[in-house]
Amino acid sequence: MTFTREELKRLTLPLLIGLAMLAVGAGVVFSAGEGMRTAQVRLSQAQAERRQNAERLARIAEEEREVNQKMDVYKQLKALNILGEERRLEWADAINRIRVQRELLDVRYRVERQKLVASVPGKPANVDFYASAMRVDLQLLHEQDLLNFLADLRASGNAYYSVKKCVLTRTGQAVGGIAMTPRLSAQCDIDLITVVDRAAKQ
Repeated sequence: MTFTREELKRLTLPLLIGLAMLAVGAGVVFSAGEGMRTAQVRLSQAQAERRQNAERLARIAEEEREVNQKMDVYKQLKALNILGEERRLEWADAINRIRVQRELLDVRYRVERQKLVASVPGKPANVDFYASAMRVDLQLLHEQDLLNFLADLRASGNAYYSVKKCVLTRTGQAVGGIAMTPRLSAQCDIDLITVVDRAAKQ
């Protein structure tokens, strides 16, 4: 199909308008694509930032939970008077009080010098665990007396009482007469553990 010169002149303007509209349309499509890509980049950045914030909040919540747990343990240790220097007078008072309250026949004990068991690194200073070895000799009417003594000793506080061993032997003495005669003899090795927080002392 051929066009005359006159028809070509008439088609020139619509062709130019059509080309211009195609160019504008292409520009709009390109601009929309760029806008979409920019929006996707911003969305990805926002999502990444949100993930980082969520992880940061989770870490903070976990650290807060750990601090609260450690504070609970610290308060319990403080309430039991386990923190700080050894309390030999309090240990002696507790043993004498238990002997009288439980009406034990005979209780003898010896506490050795304190020794450093472990030093745990901490901030701003170390936490040191000390143990004083105690040997206790008891004369008993029956086994429950020993269990009651150990339970009362642990409940008295002023140290963490770690029972290493207890040896029970029969005395062989006959039960009779007015005076109560011990049927059992117990010998216990107990570590009295105290905790020194060097940071608290500074």
